[in-house]
Amino acid sequence: MSSKPKEKVGSSLLIIEEDSQALPLSPAYESAMEALSSLITLQKRGQKSDIGGKYKKLDRMSMYTKILGLEEHIAGLKIIHVAGTKGKSSTQSSSQLLFQGSTCTFCEAILRECGLKTGLFTSPHLIDVRERFRLDGLEISEESFLLYFWDCWNQLKEKVSEDLPMPPLFQFLTLLALKIFVCEKVDVAIVEVGLGGKNDSTNVIKEPVVCGIASLGMDHVEILGDTLGQIASHKAGIFKPQVPAFTVPQLSEAMDVLQERAQELMMVHGEITFSVLDMETLAPSPGISHHLAFPWDNKVPLEVSAPLDDKKLKGLKLSLSGDHQLINAGLAVSLSKSWLRSTGKWEKLLQNDCREDNLPEPFLRGLSTARLSGRAQIVHDVSSRTDNSSEVSNNSSGGLIFYLDGAHSPESMEACARWFLSAVKENRIQSPVSSSSQGGNQEKLWGNGYVQHGREKESQITSKQILLFNCMEVRDPQILLSKLVNTCGSSGSHFSKAIFVPSMSTYNKVTSGASFMPSDITTKDLSWQFNLQRIWEKIIHGNDAVLDKSSKSEAIKLSSSREFLYEDISHCHPANGYFGCSTVIPSLPRTINWLRDCARGNPSLRIQVRILGNVSCNPYFKLMRFC
Repeated sequence: MSSKPKEKVGSSLLIIEEDSQALPLSPAYESAMEALSSLITLQKRGQKSDIGGKYKKLDRMSMYTKILGLEEHIAGLKIIHVAGTKGKSSTQSSSQLLFQGSTCTFCEAILRECGLKTGLFTSPHLIDVRERFRLDGLEISEESFLLYFWDCWNQLKEKVSEDLPMPPLFQFLTLLALKIFVCEKVDVAIVEVGLGGKNDSTNVIKEPVVCGIASLGMDHVEILGDTLGQIASHKAGIFKPQVPAFTVPQLSEAMDVLQERAQELMMVHGEITFSVLDMETLAPSPGISHHLAFPWDNKVPLEVSAPLDDKKLKGLKLSLSGDHQLINAGLAVSLSKSWLRSTGKWEKLLQNDCREDNLPEPFLRGLSTARLSGRAQIVHDVSSRTDNSSEVSNNSSGGLIFYLDGAHSPESMEACARWFLSAVKENRIQSPVSSSSQGGNQEKLWGNGYVQHGREKESQITSKQILLFNCMEVRDPQILLSKLVNTCGSSGSHFSKAIFVPSMSTYNKVTSGASFMPSDITTKDLSWQFNLQRIWEKIIHGNDAVLDKSSKSEAIKLSSSREFLYEDISHCHPANGYFGCSTVIPSLPRTINWLRDCARGNPSLRIQVRILGNVSCNPYFKLMRFC
């Protein structure tokens, strides 16, 4: 049996149902995946690329566009170019990592609601590579993907040489996106930077209509530098002469660099200035730079976009959850307005609905319906229910609920923790078993993250909050996990259990939605996961936590038992080598199946699983499809 995801359009809610069979993709599509896999040059995060030939990356990209006949057509795509550490995909459609799916997604949805034909290129993908290419909000069809893929592949193969080899994976995908958008004649293309900005493959775009930089933080330091200023310098590399640019309130170290780059372009071309958008709405924050300079020439300003608020949204709720999305949505609104004005479509499309102090109705529709899988998304796993009902809602009691996001930086970890707390609270308030209208309804915290909802004795529901976590070895789990624990703890919320699992992703193969996911990997090296467990236990228990070889094997043994999940913190004795608060499980499929078994075995238990880590390294959606 497999599980088939059913997504509610315009919502962060996903329902996983049992299905009799997964729909396999064609052999031709799998052949394309094999061809794509041959372009992978990096085998692990942080590894230096060793591409042959005498040309630099962007020089090669320019040569590739000429081979594909794209050079003269790219400017005609009327591109919105977005960089950032967090939130850039929101503008488009999530998480370079985590939040990078937000800004681009909002942008695409807004402009589509304005009646425009949209193209969206983002990364990474969760299940299938076609997710990176969206036309009018939908991922490209298999038939169209294969048509454009082999056209690009064959043209490039004919021209490769020792000096100009085939482009590596992301460069090829960037070229493919441009090819798709040109051939499909989109009105607007929203392009998300892959990594950095200045030297990113997407910076082959020389004349975007507008560009934006979302919130910046410490990420990819092994490539971009270990200071916020160095990272901002890479991001500012997408600024272009005479092209409007927008950013959001940044820490002063980052904002100073963005301002410096803007001023450099202004001095050279006399056209770029730095001003503030909606200055009166920006509340001062310690260390956050809002005002930078007075506008000298309003033709091409670099502006700071204010976050949206309830007044501007007219009480409407953003489709992407989390307070941080108000910042991403504010940037998306600025980029969309600028694009519409620069292309002469603002008054033509919006007519009487274009007052400066109002968000036009198409903007509101876009902000309330944009969707981005795997980012701040709630997944109700219907296959774990015992009543075989496919009906589920946000106020469902009992069962298995996943809260997914790819947070893997300290800033995003805190933002996602706050979203999780808000989502769990909302679920508890709306739940029939926790409604305040019921007499005698109270909640009691049992141990660590063990919540019992009282209503009537025969209908008591117990909630347990579980952390399912993995991160790359280049990251600092001490910082990430401490930020998570402290943020949740400050609101009185605690995880009952933490489960650490290895990644099942590989760096040497591009997989499709139908690719087989093995149920277990017995030879997997779990040393990193045990290191994560040791760090977690020390955060929870302090120096009393000592993880030795015997406790490792015990942890795996315990994970196969339902009792491990049911017991509370009082059973945890770290000084004796027994860890009742955490465990290591050798594979993701086994973990999900075990959680489903626990949910089926106790219908009065609501298991709330918080899934965190690098989205690209945690293919939970695929696992839910195949488990």
